[in-house]
Amino acid sequence: MIGKLTGILCDKNPPEVVIDCHGVGYEVNVPMSTFYNLPALGEKVSLLTHLVVREDAQILYGFSGPAEREAFRLLIKISGVGPRTALGVLSGMSVADLAQAVTLQEAGRLVKVPGIGKKIAERLLLELKGKLGGDIGLFTVHAGDAHGDIQQALLALGYNDKEAAAALKILPADVGVSEGIKLALKALTK
Repeated sequence: MIGKLTGILCDKNPPEVVIDCHGVGYEVNVPMSTFYNLPALGEKVSLLTHLVVREDAQILYGFSGPAEREAFRLLIKISGVGPRTALGVLSGMSVADLAQAVTLQEAGRLVKVPGIGKKIAERLLLELKGKLGGDIGLFTVHAGDAHGDIQQALLALGYNDKEAAAALKILPADVGVSEGIKLALKALTK
């Protein structure tokens, strides 16, 4: 219903901010990653939003970008994960880190987020597998262009995300695409 807010930032009280949109102040809950990137009070701000309607409240959640909002929407679809927990996950780790944890099935990284226990972490990994990472395209954010191309080549050859990631770890940082593919294939065939 409300997809985006643009206005003047009136108040910052983590995790809530107030945005004045032509005389109407909207209370918006944001993850800490978005909160830290907000401008100073009195300056213009624009946030993508997600409206949650409950029996006793209507709550707006705000995000700095579409990847963050999409990750939030995927998280709240999971049984046992509400908006507060999803906000906690996005406050505790970036979308790229979450996507990488899901791709590599690393429950230990999720358990480090406050409020996430072992069972919820395992459920997140199971439910988000195949939905987060490739679609959002953030798994290779920290890698160079060559590493991203090498990863795509390995995936196209039928290797899974975990195998491709393991092969990428052993490659030198400055490797070229063709040489990197050769080295990765040698490592994977051993």
